[in-house]
Amino acid sequence: MTDTAAGAASGGPGGATAGGGQGPVRVMVVDDHPMWRDAVARDLSESGFEVVATAGDGEQAVRRAKAVTPDVLVLDLNLPGKPGVQVCKEVVAANPALRVLVLSASGEHADVLEAVKSGATGYLLKSASTQELQDAVRRTAAGDPVFTPGLAGLVLGEYRRLAADPAPAPGGGASKAPRLTDRETEVLRLVAKGLSYKQIAERLVISHRTVQNHVQNTLGKLQLHNRVELVRYAIERGLDDE
Repeated sequence: MTDTAAGAASGGPGGATAGGGQGPVRVMVVDDHPMWRDAVARDLSESGFEVVATAGDGEQAVRRAKAVTPDVLVLDLNLPGKPGVQVCKEVVAANPALRVLVLSASGEHADVLEAVKSGATGYLLKSASTQELQDAVRRTAAGDPVFTPGLAGLVLGEYRRLAADPAPAPGGGASKAPRLTDRETEVLRLVAKGLSYKQIAERLVISHRTVQNHVQNTLGKLQLHNRVELVRYAIERGLDDE
């Protein structure tokens, strides 16, 4: 496969700026079908996103994602060499700030849940319209969970099921629980209830960036890696019922 990287003009019709408005959202597209991959990259580029790279297999995807550090990775699950879920695990482990939006032909519940457990922020079916994809990438970049209608409830149900299972505390002991500020606890409770970062910002009358900062601080204090683990932690402590 040859590299395909395309720069996009900022401020395009999609208003595809990064969360803090510093410039266009940097996107990488991973799919093993060249025509589909190029079409998605072209559509995103034309709508104002900056497509920094594409890849056609799993190994290539991990290597290039580490090299170009996109804001959002648009990822197919069915890849040669290394499956999409493994790609997701590796790129998120290497760069926890990276958001992964799965774009798949499969709506199977097992595939959705495996992707989320691997660190994906959202899951969109390939039957989605171009406008839905653009909106999903924009929201994913902002840190919001994005799912094809009908899948969000499935994922929240899985969060609750996981919370019912005992999980080892980070470091092997639960006697010294990290101390969160009142605001961090408040944000964590709203995350557990399924609110998006934008909704949390509106509810608490703070900026979207401030919400993101609170979440990142909380992840660091709790030694967690992604939103899935964060929601599980919150539900285990009953914060979603408060």
